[in-house]
Amino acid sequence: MTAIRPDEALAQAYDGITAVVDGRDDADLQRPTRCRGWLVADLLFHVLGDAQRALVALATPAAGPADVDDVTYWRGFPASGDDDARHAWWVRRSAAAFDRPTGIVRLWAETAPAAVRAARAADQAGYVATQGHVLRVPDFLATLTTEAVVHHLDLTPELPGAPPPGPLAVRVAVAAMDGLLSDDTVRPTGWDDHEFLLKATGRLPLTDRDRLELGESAGWFPLLG
Repeated sequence: MTAIRPDEALAQAYDGITAVVDGRDDADLQRPTRCRGWLVADLLFHVLGDAQRALVALATPAAGPADVDDVTYWRGFPASGDDDARHAWWVRRSAAAFDRPTGIVRLWAETAPAAVRAARAADQAGYVATQGHVLRVPDFLATLTTEAVVHHLDLTPELPGAPPPGPLAVRVAVAAMDGLLSDDTVRPTGWDDHEFLLKATGRLPLTDRDRLELGESAGWFPLLG
């Protein structure tokens, strides 16, 4: 398999989100998403926070070594909890402070490309600090890509004609989910990559057939929230 450049995957992930929201009117941006309680504008504001965090982290290199990689980073995030509920409420209030939902789209369109440019300029052998961890730059970019791909899928259910996330970005997200699974786990044969991501993150429930095929590994799901 051809190696994926982390900055290219992030660019594809962020370009994919831009393609979903670009040109949408205020009514579309107030449609529901897969994230409970969040409209499209709310979720876009949340992802905007990741792009802003990327700009800060990439501009302030950290000393190594890394304490997590692009897989173990996610083990510090439970599937749900009070902190998630507080963050969800903060995002909703913050997004509502914009005069119109399209204002969030404009800010995203300015910030996401800047984050990608910073990713391309970063020392790929270096380290960054974020959310209490130190990661290698490529692993940090992979975590951003994974979150963007999952949230891309969250954005689209009520948006007719929304494009899917790009294949390179999806490969990065799928690799993260595979890494969170037990080495003995075999993914159900009927799952495509999108279904795997949605079930691995609790967006879709496991069916009885899924549980039969996964066996004891079904207890691992959702792998993250």
